[in-house]
Amino acid sequence: MRPSIMTRALVTATAIAGLAAGTLATAGTSVAAAPQAPKEAVSAEAFGTLATNNLGLSATQAKNVQRWLAKYYDYNGSIDGLLGTGSWKAMQRFLAKYWDYNDSIDGIAGPNTIKALQRFLKAHYGYTGSIDGIAGPGTQEAFKRFANWAGTI
Repeated sequence: MRPSIMTRALVTATAIAGLAAGTLATAGTSVAAAPQAPKEAVSAEAFGTLATNNLGLSATQAKNVQRWLAKYYDYNGSIDGLLGTGSWKAMQRFLAKYWDYNDSIDGIAGPNTIKALQRFLKAHYGYTGSIDGIAGPGTQEAFKRFANWAGTI
């Protein structure tokens, strides 16, 4: 065995014995654990692909929106049913063109993105709430109506 593996095994066995005896007083001082290599930080790009916000849409409904965005607003990501950064950037381009979105095209579905989306949904998909930037139940239901419509084109 390599020394670091043996050291870890010994530390683990000592800790278990200490717990079984009801104390860890001797476990921490008899053997020091081998230092571990620092973990790599997750890049912003990797995080962006993981950050999704479907606003209550099912995967099928989100795919409908992605197909619509691909057809009209230069979405070129996967049609995977996960509205991530790329999907929201395309949505922001649409909202900037027609619905008073005037923030950065960053792919984050923040309050300004939601406000512009609410203006769109209020005009065409039965949203009756206030333009408040909060994606509550009314916003989500109207977004579902849009997504279902998008699946018909």
